[in-house]
Amino acid sequence: MLDTYNQTRRASKEVKIGGIAIGGKNPIAVQSMTNTDTLDRAATLAQVKALEAAGCDIVRITAPTVESAKTFAFLKENGVQIPLVADIHFDYRIALECAACGVDKIRINPGNIGDENRVKMVADTCRQKGIPIRIGVNGGSLEKSILEKYGAPTADALAESALYHASLLEQFDFDNIVLSVKSSDVCAMAAANELLAAKCNYPLHIGVTEAGGGKMGLIKGAIGIGGTLLRGIGDTVRVSLTENPVDEVAAAHDILFALDIDTRKRMNIVSCPTCGRTKIDLIALVHEFEEAAAKADILQKDIKVALMGCVVNGPGEAREADIGIAGGKGEAVLIKKGEIVEKIPEGEIIPRLIEEIQKM
Repeated sequence: MLDTYNQTRRASKEVKIGGIAIGGKNPIAVQSMTNTDTLDRAATLAQVKALEAAGCDIVRITAPTVESAKTFAFLKENGVQIPLVADIHFDYRIALECAACGVDKIRINPGNIGDENRVKMVADTCRQKGIPIRIGVNGGSLEKSILEKYGAPTADALAESALYHASLLEQFDFDNIVLSVKSSDVCAMAAANELLAAKCNYPLHIGVTEAGGGKMGLIKGAIGIGGTLLRGIGDTVRVSLTENPVDEVAAAHDILFALDIDTRKRMNIVSCPTCGRTKIDLIALVHEFEEAAAKADILQKDIKVALMGCVVNGPGEAREADIGIAGGKGEAVLIKKGEIVEKIPEGEIIPRLIEEIQKM
């Protein structure tokens, strides 16, 4: 599926961020942002390492003061390898200091940092050091003139704002740019990215901002990010949640996995929703299998496992999996590579399935 996805993916330019690259045919990079006090260097270091361990590809850190820029140097000195992005608002001096401290990307909106001389200083410094600039626009940060023109933070308004900020850098021959337009409105976010995809070739950072926490935040993020990626649009993603940032990384990988474009190997478990034909307790069996698979440390096996509740659709669905079961009354059939291997009493289904998977 990854090869198929790349064939339909929007052609964007490649941008290098530290040791990784986004855009082009590079894998979709997963991002998150620390929520520690940047001046608390120990706490920030611990959270960056936790994000890296969770599979995050790029970490953004707020840099509200010139002094906070020194935290980036501290992180690099303490072995952080993951690319670090300095999140800067309004003050060009912080951008210059962060560049001097070794950041891998700067997030700043050129239109918010003052006159052309300040924009030129940031552009020239980033060009000399090979640091890309991410322009980040969301519904709450639109310029007054653009907001008055459109009357609301519409998709057109978001896209126009992003392209305006890019033009401020382009006039100084700087095009090492990543664009990001986000909104808490899922539909506006998706439409704005479609507009940008049609009007430029910069890589796009996609996500639904202020999505909330828990279940609804995950749903909004999955729809907005997943739907946009299905159109071949997007080069790096962040699932914004009012949760531990590590949860954002897990959610992003789950979305990419559901689209079959995640590069990390893991088990794909498929199971039916059950109906009146189901004669075994499939709901309990699925939970039991997930727990047993985790305990047996086999969830990273790159295989498809089917847990089906009856003999109507079960054998057919399981045939498409590497291994699976289809339930009957008080028993299930074990199916491997499309062939029925044996019948298993209900109480032995999970141990037997785990045993066979461990041999694979």
